[in-house]
Amino acid sequence: MTVVEIRKGSVRSFDAGMYTATVQVAGSLATWLEGVPVSRSIPGAEMRVGRACAVIHFDSANPRDAVVVAVWA
Repeated sequence: MTVVEIRKGSVRSFDAGMYTATVQVAGSLATWLEGVPVSRSIPGAEMRVGRACAVIHFDSANPRDAVVVAVWA
């Protein structure tokens, strides 16, 4: 059984070539997830540093088994 988690975070960097992001998890100064895939439905121009984002985790131990699905603010 897979447990899916949705977490709020902040975009810390965006790699347009790989279409991945580094995300700081909300409420944690030390937890940064690197190499998180970004949904291709989000235009690269919207992935600005500091924006809030929603990340769906399919395996909390593996940031590559997650996806950024929304950005705002």
